Amino acid sequence: MRVLGLNSGTSVDGIDLALCEFLPVAPGELSLRLLAYEEASFPASLRQQVFNILRTPQAHLADLTELNFLLGAAFAEAVETFCLHQQVSRAEIDLVASHGQTLYHLVEPGRVRSTWQTGEAAVIAQRLGISVVADMRVADVAAGGQGAPLASFFDALLFSDPQQTLALQNIGGIGNVTFLPAGQGPSGAYAFDTGPGNVLIDAAVRHYTQGALHFDRDGALAHQGTVDEGLVSQVLAHPYFHQLPPKTTGRELFGDAFAAQLIAQATDAGLSPEDTIATLTAITIKSIIHAYRTYGPAHLGEVLVGGGGGYNPVLMQGLQAGLPTTRVRLFEETGLPAGAKEGILFALLGHECLYGRANNLPGSTGASAPAILGKIVPGRNYRQLLRQVHTDLEHQEETSTAGTYPMLHRLHLIQNNVPAPGTQQ
Repeated sequence: MRVLGLNSGTSVDGIDLALCEFLPVAPGELSLRLLAYEEASFPASLRQQVFNILRTPQAHLADLTELNFLLGAAFAEAVETFCLHQQVSRAEIDLVASHGQTLYHLVEPGRVRSTWQTGEAAVIAQRLGISVVADMRVADVAAGGQGAPLASFFDALLFSDPQQTLALQNIGGIGNVTFLPAGQGPSGAYAFDTGPGNVLIDAAVRHYTQGALHFDRDGALAHQGTVDEGLVSQVLAHPYFHQLPPKTTGRELFGDAFAAQLIAQATDAGLSPEDTIATLTAITIKSIIHAYRTYGPAHLGEVLVGGGGGYNPVLMQGLQAGLPTTRVRLFEETGLPAGAKEGILFALLGHECLYGRANNLPGSTGASAPAILGKIVPGRNYRQLLRQVHTDLEHQEETSTAGTYPMLHRLHLIQNNVPAPGTQQ
């Protein structure tokens, strides 16, 4: 089955697309081949519309309703452009799996735990004629989980190692880690959000360049600055960093308002823009290292870093310096391009939803039980899709305990050379 995974992250810097082919290998095992991937840019006006809502505590219902459909149309257009660039016909895509755009992730004490991803799947299905799986976080939250991090499901299935303990660290807008203790397989995996990834750095860069730049390319600004250790220590005293996992966070806590406070403090203390960006970069580095030392395995052989932060040499060098006995390297050195990981993740989650298998890891999200994440919106190919799923399941002897769902226990990567695309404008 060919599934196209879509994701827009907390940085709202583009739509990641990854076309994957999944084939059954044995009961509980699946092969994965990445066929193509690219990143589509958001229309500038739509990106601004998203940020306007993310940065304010209130929004008009008309604006929220409209944004849901506008984002659905943007995701559909990204798929159409992807098909054109990759010379793929829509008929070759069996399913679209769309994460959507997170507007709010509510996990604070005293409130009903909830999460909201928008980008209307019905718009995508109607425009493309392809069935869609979307809204994948809510089922985990309904099962008592945090709804994040979901990447641990993919990480554990593909990278669990019988001899070496690994960590997979994503540094997007928010940082998250999956720990894979040696010899324990997916059942031993656990994960949580480490705190801010690029979100504070990006906010400062936008502030100091008046929006001309959106991130610190190659860590150039941070490299020129001097870290204010006092400000770093102040931020690391925040209760979130001392909260036991599983835990998750987002822009609701470490967003532009939080960054604005830190920028104001830095300005009052006489820090230059470069000093401030260096300090915010150090906060990301030290929050990750604190998470590893406090909540990670005692012996960590290797860290694989994905997300935009992996291309920031200051972040990478800081992590290696803080973890001197652990090898720190880029995720893409495993043979999968880092830029495709999020798209692959949601393609996998969508595939498993369609096949009726649990696709969360309660040890990572805090859910009370395994759950099937995703909502299915039928497209014009839906009956054909059901026939394919029925045929595949007839040939697989999957068993499950009463009251639970079957679940994959291994993912096999079929290597092929997929050229790295440029960001499509």
